[in-house]
Amino acid sequence: MGVGDVGADEPEHPASPTQTTSRYSLRMRALLVMATAVSLVIGAARGQAQIVRTADATVRGFSESDFPRLKKLAENVYAYEDLNGSIDGNLAFTTNSLIVVTTDGVLVADGQGSVAKTKRLVDAIGRLTTQPIRYVVVCADHGDHIAGNSAFPPSVTFIAHPTSKAAIERQKGTIPVPQETVSGRRTLRMGDTEIQILFLGRAHTGGDLQVYLPREGILFMGEVFFNRLYPSVGGNRSGRPIEWLETVKKAEAMKAKMYVPDHGFVDSAEVLNEELVNFRRALENLVSEGRRLHAAKTPLETAYRNINLGEFQYWYRAANNMPDALRQVYLEIEGKLP
Repeated sequence: MGVGDVGADEPEHPASPTQTTSRYSLRMRALLVMATAVSLVIGAARGQAQIVRTADATVRGFSESDFPRLKKLAENVYAYEDLNGSIDGNLAFTTNSLIVVTTDGVLVADGQGSVAKTKRLVDAIGRLTTQPIRYVVVCADHGDHIAGNSAFPPSVTFIAHPTSKAAIERQKGTIPVPQETVSGRRTLRMGDTEIQILFLGRAHTGGDLQVYLPREGILFMGEVFFNRLYPSVGGNRSGRPIEWLETVKKAEAMKAKMYVPDHGFVDSAEVLNEELVNFRRALENLVSEGRRLHAAKTPLETAYRNINLGEFQYWYRAANNMPDALRQVYLEIEGKLP
């Protein structure tokens, strides 16, 4: 994260928090596996289809060979899931892309984390349609979404928020610099398809964009929404949990029919809409606990030991992502973030 960063790209915490959270996260994962197995057995006995509410691919019963996965969301609209990180090391989570096929070309929202993975995405699009890829929207400027952007055709127009464009320019590498920017709202009309590119506020990267399809009622949230993956502020600590919470609320106010996450599995519209609410509640818990601990003058170095995550302690990578997220809440309260 981005969550890019929620994975191998994320810097280590100081020795004590890292060792503690690593052991804790593995215990939580084992408990979740056991609880899920019991739930599935009970559901099977009752003849019910069970949805496993987790971002952990292993708990969902997947292996690395199951990815990438393509899911049809509506006519000519697809979600593409690929796996980021090792599935055996409590690091793996899905990185998702949105594909919109029109009679006037294809729009992609967010690429993948390497040239090889983005080439697989491009190849998958080629199997869906003969229409060329015209636009790539950079919803998140972290490496797990843009590192492979050079694999897109050279004729592609990249669109990003000005903050994300500046971040890519500073890297001075092989990642294509976006030619166009959106700082509020832009509407594209491709054939008979209307596509809105939105900036609802800062969240995980600071330049977070969303893509909305008003006819279909589908809102691709970028890194504003992770499905059952605990909020991460990224390896470069760009996230702003207090502002992030307000951005999620703005998205909820749009009352889209389907909210699609940038990380975590792309489930049914009903499940995803429920999980957006749960993700907002996870942010509310993080922010309220951060305010409580800050007001109590709890030192940041020990605050992570005193936070009450409640039900969210069981979310995938909560123990890994929480310390940095709590740090950002402290810095936001103190007005020390750039």
